[in-house]
Amino acid sequence: MINGNVSHWWQQLGAPQPRPELPGSLTADVAIVGAGYTGLWTAYYLKQQRPELRVVVVEQRHAGYGASGRNGGWLTSAMTGGRAQYEPTHGRDAAERFQRAMNETVDEVIRVAAAEGIDADIMKGGEFNVAYTPAQEARIRAFAAEEQSWRFTDLELLEADAARAKINVAGTRAAVWHPHAARIQPAKLVSGLAAACERLGVEIYERTRVVEIEPHRLRTTHGTVAADFIVRATEGFTAGLKGLKRLWLPMNSSLIATEPLDAAVWDELHWNQGEVLGDFAHVYMYAQRTADDRIAIGGRGVPYRYGSQTDTDGQTALSTVDTLSEILHRFFPATRGAAIDHVWSGVLGVPRDWAATVGLDRETGIAWGGGYVGTGVTSTNLAGRTIADLVLGNDTEIAGLPWVNHRVRKWEPEPLRWIATQGLYAAYGVADRAELAGRRTTSPIAHVADVITGRAH
Repeated sequence: MINGNVSHWWQQLGAPQPRPELPGSLTADVAIVGAGYTGLWTAYYLKQQRPELRVVVVEQRHAGYGASGRNGGWLTSAMTGGRAQYEPTHGRDAAERFQRAMNETVDEVIRVAAAEGIDADIMKGGEFNVAYTPAQEARIRAFAAEEQSWRFTDLELLEADAARAKINVAGTRAAVWHPHAARIQPAKLVSGLAAACERLGVEIYERTRVVEIEPHRLRTTHGTVAADFIVRATEGFTAGLKGLKRLWLPMNSSLIATEPLDAAVWDELHWNQGEVLGDFAHVYMYAQRTADDRIAIGGRGVPYRYGSQTDTDGQTALSTVDTLSEILHRFFPATRGAAIDHVWSGVLGVPRDWAATVGLDRETGIAWGGGYVGTGVTSTNLAGRTIADLVLGNDTEIAGLPWVNHRVRKWEPEPLRWIATQGLYAAYGVADRAELAGRRTTSPIAHVADVITGRAH
């Protein structure tokens, strides 16, 4: 079993060819911090619309080193924190337009991948979430009723037999499915997107760490970049920038990938349409069937490191492997003999209110996008298009969506945020274990944890 080495996705591709470091101080029209999905999509759409712009991307490791090359491969229209949070401030219609934009973004990523010749193992099979305890079943039925009251969700509730016919998860009581999701190979997408940006004339400089973002200026380990506009696209690594330690919490997420599974296993599981798979536990899991017939399954391992630290090349505690393997085998008993080939981790950015945000401060020239909390494969594309519109002054529908220029208070200082995060995820774990043991209603502990974390709206 390989532990770390960034991710299984990068192992499949092989280590990327290193790009040059920043050659010293320079001037650009737009300077972007971070060569992940957000930064690259922003660069891509800027150059599509204004080819004459000098767009520079600065990356501390290599393009796709962070969450963009490590995630679970869910290209889904799910909205960070849910759309209901926007109804009190922006109205129901605005929240529904946001959902429609997310649906369309799934197809936009697929369109660009095809147009740019990016083979990212994309298969659009929708998002499938399962309930396998009485308490989860109650939550999923309430969720389905709420979702079906909104336009553009296109969600179906599946009873146990129909659900198991789609993906045969042991103990299924009910499930929900919607069509606006696809499985992808994340590193293939980000490496292909970086190459597409370079073909348009975007300059990507790697192995160059940005130390501080100032108005119209980046201070880096290799010189200063002056620009009319600065784009902060650092997601889970934002806490490493001067003055931003408490802006977003870097939440750790981990994955395991099995060896390729035999055809007999897949015949039993019925999982063959490219669906991405999740559940209704409090500490939820996420999974996909890979293009080479593995199951890649993820969840929270060690959710947070003291002082907003990030990992080293995806190294993962063996206890996390055990936890994820237990979920895998409980869902799919036919996988019990399968070897685990790879385990890795990465960080995602969590705002204090669990609401993603994009924006531009015209006075300082600083734009940003992030805080996706696990919906980033899709949200980053919409963020990149939105930031490009804001920078270029385009009065478009997406530039007026409810997440634009949303601001949120900072996380508590240490040791409060470490204590709170560890305690809250322990509470969610207690609630999940009680439900697995037969508790028929959602644990009050989970309700309290939702309120404290900001997940309850």
